[in-house]
Amino acid sequence: MILAAGRGMRMRPLTDETPKPLLTVRGQPLMQWPMEALLAGGFRRFVVNTAWLGEQIDAFCADWQAAHPGTEVATSDEGQDFGYALETAGGISRAAPLLDEVFWVLAGDVYMPDFVFTQASVDRFVAGGMLAHLWLVPNPTHNPHGDFGLTAQGLALDQAPVRYTYSTVGLYRRTLFEAPWCSIVPGNPQGTAEPLAPLLRQAMAAGLVSAELYTGAWTDVGTPERLRELG
Repeated sequence: MILAAGRGMRMRPLTDETPKPLLTVRGQPLMQWPMEALLAGGFRRFVVNTAWLGEQIDAFCADWQAAHPGTEVATSDEGQDFGYALETAGGISRAAPLLDEVFWVLAGDVYMPDFVFTQASVDRFVAGGMLAHLWLVPNPTHNPHGDFGLTAQGLALDQAPVRYTYSTVGLYRRTLFEAPWCSIVPGNPQGTAEPLAPLLRQAMAAGLVSAELYTGAWTDVGTPERLRELG
């Protein structure tokens, strides 16, 4: 699942007429980078949630699917259905009927060109029995205190003396978005907007979130300055 529903307020005025995942980085839209990487890893089914200027993302997804025979790109149109974005957990819950039991989640506005999506990672996750597996990165200047800790055994921690930043790439089980972990009705018919971090913290407290550190190129393209720095 590719998260692409945000308004991108900090990117204005660039996002007044173009949704942030479609801003161009090094010759192609931001969200195309992970889509190509997922396809290279053998993953051919995509779900993209949209809200702000969602019709542009719908059109991009239709064109990309047509250009890549054998792929399937479905969209979950939160803006069309509810008039607003549902945040990360709300958006995933809304898209749950379109997702497998285990699925990737990543943000469509993060530039991570060297990350390799592999079936081996999925297989290890499935065998391990965790609810989520996160890829963490060294803290950028805009998030100096990080998000989560990491034990030597590969468990993610909510509280730790050394914390890293969540890259937005993770593997998830659909059960994390169901009772008892998540109070949103499956499919989110009521349009509940809910962040992901509280669910992850609950699962971390139960020892059910694993993680690893990724040190390759990574940019959260959250401001025009960061976009310009990428060239």
